[in-house]
Amino acid sequence: MVGREDERAELAAFVASATGRALVLRGEAGVGKSSLLGHGAALAEREGHAVVRAAGVEAESALPYAGLHQLLHPLLDGAARLDDGSRALLDAVFGAGSAQRGAQDGPPSVMALGIAVLRLLSLASARRPLLLVLDDGQWLDDSSADVCGFVGRRLAGGAAGPVKLLVSVRTDAVSRFDTAALPELPVAALADEDAAHLLDHRYPDLGRGLRRIVLDQARGNPLALLELPAHLASRASDGLPVEDLADGNGVPLPRRLQGLFGTRIAALDERVREELLKGALDGAGTPGRAGAVPGARYRMRNADAAVAAGLLDTGAVAGEFVFRHPLVRSAVVQMATPEQRRAAHLALARLHRGNLERRATHLAAATAGPDEDVAGILEAAAESATRRGGALSAVTWLTRAAELSEDPADRSRRLADAAFVAGHAARPGQARQLVRADPAPGAAGSPASVLAAAYQSLYQDGDVRSTHRQVSAAIEKLRDELRDELRDELRGEPRHEPGAGPATGPEEVLTRLVVLLLAISQYSGDPVAWERTHALLASMPGLVTERARLYSATWSDVTRYGAPWAEPVRQAAAHLPDLEPWDVTRLGVAAYHLDMLDLYRPHLQRIVERELETGAVAAGMVMLHQITLDRTAVGEWAEAEETGQRGLDLALEHGHHLFAAQSRAYLAQLAALRGRTGRARDLRSEVEAWARPRGLGFLTQLADSAGATAALGSGDHEAAYLHAVGITPPGTFRPYAYQAPRTLLDLVEAALHTGRAGEARAHALAARDAGLPAVSPRLALITHGALAMTAEDVREAAETVERAASQPDAARFPFELARIRLAHGIRVSHVQDRAAARRYLAPAAEAFERLGAAGWTGRARAALGATGVPPRAPVPDPASLTWQERRIADLAASGLTNKEIGSRMHLSPRTVGSHLYRTFPKLGITTRAALRDALSRTEREARV
Repeated sequence: MVGREDERAELAAFVASATGRALVLRGEAGVGKSSLLGHGAALAEREGHAVVRAAGVEAESALPYAGLHQLLHPLLDGAARLDDGSRALLDAVFGAGSAQRGAQDGPPSVMALGIAVLRLLSLASARRPLLLVLDDGQWLDDSSADVCGFVGRRLAGGAAGPVKLLVSVRTDAVSRFDTAALPELPVAALADEDAAHLLDHRYPDLGRGLRRIVLDQARGNPLALLELPAHLASRASDGLPVEDLADGNGVPLPRRLQGLFGTRIAALDERVREELLKGALDGAGTPGRAGAVPGARYRMRNADAAVAAGLLDTGAVAGEFVFRHPLVRSAVVQMATPEQRRAAHLALARLHRGNLERRATHLAAATAGPDEDVAGILEAAAESATRRGGALSAVTWLTRAAELSEDPADRSRRLADAAFVAGHAARPGQARQLVRADPAPGAAGSPASVLAAAYQSLYQDGDVRSTHRQVSAAIEKLRDELRDELRDELRGEPRHEPGAGPATGPEEVLTRLVVLLLAISQYSGDPVAWERTHALLASMPGLVTERARLYSATWSDVTRYGAPWAEPVRQAAAHLPDLEPWDVTRLGVAAYHLDMLDLYRPHLQRIVERELETGAVAAGMVMLHQITLDRTAVGEWAEAEETGQRGLDLALEHGHHLFAAQSRAYLAQLAALRGRTGRARDLRSEVEAWARPRGLGFLTQLADSAGATAALGSGDHEAAYLHAVGITPPGTFRPYAYQAPRTLLDLVEAALHTGRAGEARAHALAARDAGLPAVSPRLALITHGALAMTAEDVREAAETVERAASQPDAARFPFELARIRLAHGIRVSHVQDRAAARRYLAPAAEAFERLGAAGWTGRARAALGATGVPPRAPVPDPASLTWQERRIADLAASGLTNKEIGSRMHLSPRTVGSHLYRTFPKLGITTRAALRDALSRTEREARV
């Protein structure tokens, strides 16, 4: 049994009591009362009790004494030892022959019969204690319930010896136990943590989306937690997307769950059922969540009968009715006929005439045949929903709009739009299904089909080679068609087919293809692919948007083309709330290349959760990447690692293997920065093994960058040099190698430490001559830093370091600034006085220590010590370890592997590793081998 610690303790005390007792378990249907009764019975049997079980039956609730007979039947053999009067009373109520015929005075009184029952129980418990267990007491007939109440009230006084009565009743059904004045134990829904534990125990492989739906709908009800997953999983396996299984109307219920409320719903007056149906269809009483349709929901009226039936509660707002449980809402909808549901939807659509999205929701369900007006409303609602984080709803509305379209061209266009949004919602498979659903001639080779196929191939398979060819061909074809249309327009002929909406005309489709081609080119990192892309865009003057030109410049080669676009990217940050999520992330990529993600991050953090829950999930994963990158840049490395790990988990869950490799690359860089060389090496190897055979230069450059950083941190300068020149040769910046400017300091430092001073100086000068300081604040900082490191004259170097440190945004990049100060401080210590060196070395050491850059901290502290500053040992902070971190650290110190620790603690090896890496800086260590000594030392200090 999961959870229920308080209830189990109460039952244990109840069973252990030496005297008789009675206890009523009271809770809603499906809350687990029967399980607790079973638990109590098992405890009693282990303690040597005789246990008699019975259950109320609704079909027998009108039969006098039927329940009492079921409860006492196993004990009636002992009635022969009763006195004549008691035996005659039992025979009379249970219909035993002549005794029944001789009863002339009607049924016995509750007191008389109760005393007879007490005597029978006393005889039955003479040898060993007796426990009577009665489930579903609300269905017990009134006569039996009255007698049980009488008996229960006297058990505590020892009237029947060591006899206990344990009864369960439902809170939503009236019974005689409500007034029996017996001790009660309320049984509430499971706490959130226990509900999640129960669900994970019974359905360990349940998908994240389905798990969330089950937890939301069950709301701690154990029966729902156990019944819903299999039922909903079977619906999802029929092709219905998981997120579409639950909306404001609830979820489809299996028969057993529907039966919990069905009888009470059916017993209501028709007008009350109509009110409940309108409330259920409009989500009355549901809490707000990301992506939910905005606006006031329907307020049910004249529904007091439903409150009395235990189906509704009175909400916080006066006069407002709310459903007692999400399953009630689901049952109300499921029990209504299709005609009743359509009528309710139509009434709600009229009610919400002023709310675009809420009206669209109901019109979509109320309209049976083609209706262009309704289709147009749905299309407009989809656009509105996408901008506020409701891309999943937008896919549904656009698909429905296509079904209601009167013109085939409109149907094709809306299906294409639905597929486009589905691709961004991390549903590439659904996007392809939508495209295939288009019956129009030539739909199989349409731009929409190319987009859908390319999204799936790129993000799931990492295929940049064939997707580049396919998307380029589709662009060329559409470009030629648009030119033909333009010529027709100049001749006075109509340019578009009648009825074609302006929302996504051919120009917008072309833009979608162009942006996808730019993304493919960026991931390929191949100069040939980029040159072909730029040539194709140059062949379409007037057809390439300004935004696409911005992406083309900043995503391809920021060194050569980025500087003129810095101001437009800066200005765009002020208008992010007006953009669709994929446009936000595209601009975010440009901002990253221009080192101004800090302008975008506040908006990204505000909207990322809604996108991951109900919006453009793929865009949400890119937002996590961008938040990770900005946190890394500004020195928030622990938070960056958490965000990066979350991005990796989501990418794997959605099958976006390209994003998974990208997340691993960012995590590898973080591990390298923090001196976790082994982890950086393992992650980098995974990226390399997946990306290099696919020709994903974007990722292999990231892997080389992480390799260079890790090697520099551990003092292996030759390895760092080899990684750095794998990105670009010294003295130049390889075209379309986007990591080339970012690894400027890595190449310069590695070259200096390996005796290649000429190459280092040539590279620093190449950075200056390429105009890197004009491209971004970070590139300005590291260019001046590289020039300072390679300057022959110490005075010139000092001036250049000051120029670097005085850059307006220098403090925003603390790791780079500390590297520059460390390099110059070491140089000064060799040629000038120690005090001058300390001016640079002290802030560098403090910055590295604050960041948690283990290898760099050691080097800076050593250099500072050489100037006469006493060495300072790392200060462990064991008190900051969580219980789980301490347990994992203890197991790791004992020699267990991450896999073995995970098996013991029910964690994945990756989670174990993440906890360990957070533990190291708290203990002041950098390796696993140092764990045992660090833990022993902190224990000794704690004893002192």
